[in-house]
Amino acid sequence: MGLERKVDVPVYDLSLIRGIWEVRVKKHRQKQKKEQDRIEKSALAKIDQAWQYRIYCKTLKTTERNLLHHYLERENLIDIQPCTGEQQDQQDQKDSKENKLIFQLNGDRWMNFPKELQWMTYLKEWHVRGTRISRLPEYLALFTQLTVLEIPKNTIAELPPEIGKLTELKELNVSYNRLSRVPPELGNCENLKRLELTGNLNLSELPFELSSLKQLVHLDVAENKFVSIPICALRMSGLQLLDLSNNSLTDLPQDMDRLEQLVTLFVHKNNLSYLPHCLSNISTLKMIVVSGDELNCIPTRLCRNPDIKFIRLYDNPLSEAKRKEEEKKKEENKRRRWREQREEAKDSREKEFIEAYVSSLKDRDTVPYSTTKVSISCLL
Repeated sequence: MGLERKVDVPVYDLSLIRGIWEVRVKKHRQKQKKEQDRIEKSALAKIDQAWQYRIYCKTLKTTERNLLHHYLERENLIDIQPCTGEQQDQQDQKDSKENKLIFQLNGDRWMNFPKELQWMTYLKEWHVRGTRISRLPEYLALFTQLTVLEIPKNTIAELPPEIGKLTELKELNVSYNRLSRVPPELGNCENLKRLELTGNLNLSELPFELSSLKQLVHLDVAENKFVSIPICALRMSGLQLLDLSNNSLTDLPQDMDRLEQLVTLFVHKNNLSYLPHCLSNISTLKMIVVSGDELNCIPTRLCRNPDIKFIRLYDNPLSEAKRKEEEKKKEENKRRRWREQREEAKDSREKEFIEAYVSSLKDRDTVPYSTTKVSISCLL
């Protein structure tokens, strides 16, 4: 027999190998983040925008170009010469008006945002209502000074991830659109105080990343398809108003007392049969609006507490049967968009009435023990 050759097989600790790769992956991610930050801080984007603006101006007539220049330079119309007395007061009033720059767009003739909007990155508020615009522009992330984004009653199907870069945003209203989801990047808008997502019909959940919205005081997700309260909503510690009306809720979580600053709770037009006792632990709670048709278990401390306005709305049986018949017809005629628009307009009017009715009860010492839908229908 020949001499057998010995082969040394190296033995390594797998945990050591994994640790080495984790370090490498961490360094790679840090490198990617630094590169992304460098690109965002680079002047190339601004240079490209400036050239695009020059190219666009070449296509305009002289009068149109002068008007556009004048409009864009409004933010620089501050007189740097010293002034005193009455001139100073007039200048201060002028400056205060110019600092609040608002963009407004209304009417169903609009299907896209105007091209000139991309140069107005100094704007602080957008108010776009009742158009046929289906998507937000790609340059939305450039509006870093935006504090109000109000875009209800359009045909917007999604919110872009770039919305997370609007860190100064305080109010967002995307009610009565066609949203089916909300991007998790919205959680980066930590200054957000008011979020309205009413009547999107296909919306059934919110991303957990929205838990970081600690300054949010107003959350409205009425007229959607939520079957339970979003987990992120229970972690919004500063929430004062929560509107979950007209969804498909069958119960409320037992830890709702996490919302220690909650003042107003709307849960009418759901399928609730009871209210949890934890609601009575919220010392700030002042008003609850529920549907009383199927509700059979209510904590005594809620409905008998003089500090809480407990309002129960009852549906008229005839109007309930009529509503079911209309829903059946709506399912059979999904391709008729005009019927959906009429239904959306009806829902919005009814919501406006409910809000006006509830606000009128806030100043009363006592409130009705129950309210039927008959009175609501008559007033509408």
